[in-house]
Amino acid sequence: MPPIAQPAPPLGRLPRVKAFYSDHFVLPLPAGHRFPMEKYRLLRDRVRDHLPGIELREAPSALDGELALAHDPVYVTAVAEGLLSAAQQREIGFPWSPAMAERARRSVGATVAAARVALEEGVSAQLAGGTHHAYAAKGSGFCVFNDVAVAARLMQAEWHRRGHGALLRVLVIDLDVHQGNGTASIFARDDTVYTLSLHGARNFPFRKEPSDLDVELPDGCGDEDYLQALDQALDRAWAAHARAAPGLVFFVAGADPHEGDRLGRLKLTREGLAERDRRVLQACAQRRIPVAVSMAGGYGHDIERTVDVHEQTLALCHQHWKMGQGTPPAKGAAHSMEQSGA
Repeated sequence: MPPIAQPAPPLGRLPRVKAFYSDHFVLPLPAGHRFPMEKYRLLRDRVRDHLPGIELREAPSALDGELALAHDPVYVTAVAEGLLSAAQQREIGFPWSPAMAERARRSVGATVAAARVALEEGVSAQLAGGTHHAYAAKGSGFCVFNDVAVAARLMQAEWHRRGHGALLRVLVIDLDVHQGNGTASIFARDDTVYTLSLHGARNFPFRKEPSDLDVELPDGCGDEDYLQALDQALDRAWAAHARAAPGLVFFVAGADPHEGDRLGRLKLTREGLAERDRRVLQACAQRRIPVAVSMAGGYGHDIERTVDVHEQTLALCHQHWKMGQGTPPAKGAAHSMEQSGA
């Protein structure tokens, strides 16, 4: 008698790509504020309705001790207790409120959680993050705490505590249209974290910080020139890791290079951004490096078009994971480090 076919388990029971959100912490911003607070709720709704392969999880809140891995404890306390000066609040771009402080913690917590999952399952995401303008002792440009910096330091510490003999090296691939100045500053003298930023030359921040690799793009840069610059930048980043591969990649996948962005000044199409995401994800897959993806910036004239770009990135993350290209724990990269004597 042939075996009886078993029904497929409900989709909800199948393993899915985990993505973390914190959009229910809404800041009381004044009318006309440029920050697209609604974007995050809209994106979560899109994921829930259109991407059944993505498992949504609420982000945890980062602890003071975790934040202090990348931030001055005095600054952490000032954010937590509402002690930021008027000038500090203006530089951040948000007025202080309890919701502002908690949202900042959750944004970091989402990237921390995504990084942990990526190290176990190969790829994970968070629906916000990419708060790369935050320095160790101050916030800036809608960024309170630097989520990638905290998560990178915490993953390195946890990797060490688990008894791995090799150091966890980290690669930050920042493709938001704005330079990751805060991230570059925090890791300026840390050779365990390599920072790559591909950004608009004439865009914010107007005073750049030197990353390990900065690629500046002219206003109006379109798909072909952008993708060529990206390929060259990735080649240089991998060459820099020839002896010791990174064990974890943070991909800051901003939607603001899109041609419809109010603040971006570049001219990438939706298809060009999809190809950007594929090239980064495939490059990590080929090297069996786990990747944690953050949605980062996006300020479209039409907010729905920005959400389209973010949704597309998450769909590609799921495709990348489903094809089995992501790496469960970063053993391959760790092994290469041990073999190289790093």
